[in-house]
Amino acid sequence: MILGLSSTASGILYATLAVGGVGLIIGIVLGIAGKVFAVEVNEKEIEVREALPGNNCGGCGFPGCDGLAASIAKGESDPGACPVGGAEVAKNIAEIMGVEANVIKKYAYVKCMGDCDKAPVKYDYYGNTSCQDAANIPGGGAKSCSYGCLGLGSCVKACEFDAIYIENGIAVVDKEKCKACGKCIEACPKNLISMVEEDYKYIVSCMSKDPGVQVMKNCSEGCIGCSLCVKNCPFDAIEFENNLATIDQDKCKKCGICFNKCPKKIIKKIAE
Repeated sequence: MILGLSSTASGILYATLAVGGVGLIIGIVLGIAGKVFAVEVNEKEIEVREALPGNNCGGCGFPGCDGLAASIAKGESDPGACPVGGAEVAKNIAEIMGVEANVIKKYAYVKCMGDCDKAPVKYDYYGNTSCQDAANIPGGGAKSCSYGCLGLGSCVKACEFDAIYIENGIAVVDKEKCKACGKCIEACPKNLISMVEEDYKYIVSCMSKDPGVQVMKNCSEGCIGCSLCVKNCPFDAIEFENNLATIDQDKCKKCGICFNKCPKKIIKKIAE
């Protein structure tokens, strides 16, 4: 018993000292552990994350902005990898990283010209207003072309930027509003939407792989596989497979010969 204190008071004092000692020891151990196991913070990653718009749309290929910020900070992704941020965000991030931004504006493009006037329907569809549901019906939907846009707007619902709409039975993208997030691409069961760069000049606006005779029955404006574009391209920039022509944009010199030779005018000029 401590001099001058009752046994009860001494007990309380001992208990207090014991608890305080244990707390002190735990605090010291935690402090040491915190230093030993501390995760190094990448300051550039934090700055890049703050510069990103925060849409978490996934258009960059990462589930969210955190993943992209980490990748840019490590030098694994380009400062212009965020499709939503555009040139301004890319410039800011490039300054943070001390590099030059490589920004190529992209936008979604619907490769189908089969609107209500050009591609008739086989029957009236009364199901859910969903391209996915309609595509599961035998024949791939009500449209005569089984490869064509169903026009029910699943891509419209998926777009967070009001950049896509339905006009006369097919989806159309407003490239000024499009942020190239890619959600419309995921929403299209016909795989008609692809991402194009703003300097692409010509593109084959059809995805039908039917023989030419069948295409002409299904749509008045579809690729009939005549291969005139392939034969006349001086740069071997057009490939032909499964009755469908496609333009290799890396080889294309924008000469316009294919555009002028196409008898169905399915090769469209999309940039000046």
